[in-house]
Amino acid sequence: DVTEIEEKEAQAKQEEQIMKEQELSNLLHEKRYLKALGLAISLDRPHTVLTVVKAILREPEGRKRLEENIVRLRKDQKEAVLAFLVTWNTNSRNCHEAQAVMETLLKHEAPDSLLQFSGIKPAVESLLPYT
Repeated sequence: DVTEIEEKEAQAKQEEQIMKEQELSNLLHEKRYLKALGLAISLDRPHTVLTVVKAILREPEGRKRLEENIVRLRKDQKEAVLAFLVTWNTNSRNCHEAQAVMETLLKHEAPDSLLQFSGIKPAVESLLPYT
């Protein structure tokens, strides 16, 4: 019978998730945005990433701070953010944040580098009608 083992594993995963949520909340409170972005992306939480982006943009010189944080993300994290911003861009409440992130990616990534992103073609096709 492996029921007890499976229950313990599920409980451990749930506890780890709660710990990460608390860490994310602390990072946002401490305005440690790069770590908060990384954690939200690793948790696959598009809405949380959007919340972090909005918090950055509310800061003095928000666009500059957003650029500094987006540029420092790894390639896989940038790919995830690109996928998230496609969805954000379809909603008029979030389109400005999506456009700010997209501008940063386009400004700081070489075209050849952007072409290497997984899902770039469908992302561009989805962004064009709303941009």
